[in-house]
This record gives sequence, structure tokens and C-alpha cells, in this order.
Amino acid sequence: MAGNRAVAYKGPGKVEVIDTDYPTFELKDGPGVNPANVGRKVPHGVILKTVATNICGSDQHMVRGRTTAPKDLVLGHEITGEVVETGPDVEFLKVGDLVSVPFNIACGRCRNCKERKTGICLNVNPDRPGSAYGYVDMGGWVGGQAEYVLVPYADFNCLRFPDKDQALEKIMDLTMLSDIFPTGFHGAVTAGVGVGSTVYVAGAGPVGLAAATSALLLGAAVVIVGDMNPDRLKQAASFGCETVDLSKGDPGEQIEQILGEPLVDCGVDAVGFEAKGHGSGAAEAPATVLNSLMDITAAGGALGIPGLYVTGDPGAADEAARKGSLSLSLGTGWAKSLSFTTGQCPVMKYNRGLMMAILHDRVSIAKNVNATAIPLEDAPRGYAEFDSGAASKYVLNPNGYIKN
Repeated sequence: MAGNRAVAYKGPGKVEVIDTDYPTFELKDGPGVNPANVGRKVPHGVILKTVATNICGSDQHMVRGRTTAPKDLVLGHEITGEVVETGPDVEFLKVGDLVSVPFNIACGRCRNCKERKTGICLNVNPDRPGSAYGYVDMGGWVGGQAEYVLVPYADFNCLRFPDKDQALEKIMDLTMLSDIFPTGFHGAVTAGVGVGSTVYVAGAGPVGLAAATSALLLGAAVVIVGDMNPDRLKQAASFGCETVDLSKGDPGEQIEQILGEPLVDCGVDAVGFEAKGHGSGAAEAPATVLNSLMDITAAGGALGIPGLYVTGDPGAADEAARKGSLSLSLGTGWAKSLSFTTGQCPVMKYNRGLMMAILHDRVSIAKNVNATAIPLEDAPRGYAEFDSGAASKYVLNPNGYIKN
């Protein structure tokens, strides 16, 4: 039996690469596994040898101790891999296939899945709709920052790349299909971005940069990205975005200098619940981005909100925020007839189309997010550098498929 190595959460601010079990076609008890899922058979699954698995800002929320994630949880929901074993119920995938795995796990059989709402599948998490690999309160499916990982409902969940050699040549782009590229695209689509739109993206981390890339792909006339990190703003500017330095205060005045008015057609929140106020040295204020977006989005516009919000935040600034309750100016949104879309991106709604855009050289997502490959053993360094504000998207290379 092959061994396995994986990245595990060891407490606030700490991750380690550990020896762990090789996957089987049955869910075992372990950190974060819902008791109702223990013993669950997975004959519809495949075991992947991981080709690329990425560090995500959502992982950072857990590693910072800002969720109820248990110690020793194996992390990682951004997975690209090669099929090395198939369960007896798998019909269409074969050993040797190279696939992208959506971060949200979906059965393909429930009402929501049949309506393309794969981010809120009803059958994979006993506690609530929606599930993901290696994530707190998401059913306990083992994470993919590992050498090997189990993928359930594989015929439905896996996106097979049509040409393996071509895929390996473009793997740094294609690895973004598991989460941040569809998530950023979803944020742009739900914000109503189209040809000629003016767009403001709050946050220049990887999801924000993916949203900005997506807005340009959708035909936006002007894409403005706001952040306090100069290196991340420089990264946004490198592929044609205008930028707003939020350490100088609220974005409206700077947007007016760019557009001639302080309003945009479309707003995207790529920050989430650890938002800070605007201005130099501003403290954490989790409703800042949402309230700001309502102010600067034109009446009748829309907000796409792919940034993560949670119902349990032990490190929040006040009791309400610890339960996910924020002081929103909903009256502003109502008065302006703004539309809001929140929640997990339904990755399968977008991933094949974005794959085709990558394979046919219509977009360079890896370049735009400054994708950087590192060995699995360097995961603690990658987490630390990302947490300190590095303008990079770290891609773990557990099995040496990525050639630098």
C-alpha cells in the first residue's frame, strides 16, 4: 500500500506536512469528519495522484484561527490530479486521465445539482447544504493538499482534460479551474459585468485578481481594483487594471478621478469577513467592503460576493460578528435597488468554458495571479508568505509533475 503525505492544520498560525493514510473508497473517522459520514462507502469515487493543489485565502482563514476548524484537519480544496484508481461504480473516467476537481463536492443527483447549484448539494454534508474538501463544517471530506486524494461522485465532479500533454504544458493555468478562476468569474457574472461595464473589485488577492481577469474577459471597459497592499495593486496593474489604494481612504474619490464619477456599474467583494476599514492603520471592520460597495455601485447595479463569510468566527472583533452578524446598511442597498449574490461558486457552471479559454490562449490566469509552484514540504513557508501579503498564488507540487 502506498503512503501519503499531506498538509495539516495544527492550531492558529501553524501548519505541518504529516504522514497520513492513503485514501480508500470509504470515509474514515478523523478531524472534522461529520460522524454521520463515517463509514460512508464511495464506490463512485476515484483516487487521484495530485498534480497541483493550491493554497487558498479560504484556507488562511482557518489557519489564522478564525474558524472552528479542528486541529489536525488535512487542508486543501483546490485539486488537479491524475486518476490512479477507480471505484467499481465509475464508468467514464479511466486510470491515467488528468482532471480538474471543483472545490465544491456535488452528488449530481439531488434537486440542487440538477439545477446547476452544485455549491449547495443536498447529499454530501449531513449538517447543511454544500461541501468542500478539507474545510471546516463541510462534511469532513479529506483535503487535497496531499500526494493522494479521494474524489467522490467522480464521473460527475471531475473535469477531464482532453489532451494530457497539452494540459501538463498549461498546468499552472489549469490548476486555477478548481476554485479561484470560476469563483472570480462567478463574482463578475453575478455583478452583471458585460461589454462596456465599469467594475470595482475589492481585494487584490488571488480571487480578486481572478475576478478582475474575468471582468476583462467578459468585455468590461474599465476594471478598478482596490487594496492596501502595494505589491498586490502592482500585480493588478500588470494586466491592465486601474488601482485604488485603500490606505488613502474610501474608494469613491479615487474612482471619480479614474472615471469622472464616483460610481461603477458593477461591484465585486473578493475580501470577505476579515475586511479592514479604509485608511492608514485601519482596524478590522467586517462590514466595510459590503457597505462601501453599496455606496459606490450605481443604482440598479449588482454586487457579486465571492468573498467568504462565516457563521462562526472565534477571532471576531465583537459578539455579533462572531456569529456572522454584520452591521450592513441594507437600507442603502434597498434604496438603490441593488442585487446581491453570495455563497460558494457553483464551479461546474463555468469550469469547462474557462478551460477552453485557457487551452485556446484567450486568457493567462496563472500570470495574472502570479502563480508560484513550490514543493509540498514548503507548504508552511507558502502559508506564511501568503499570510504576510505576498502577491503570489502558491501552487503545491506534491509529486513533481510541475517542471520549473
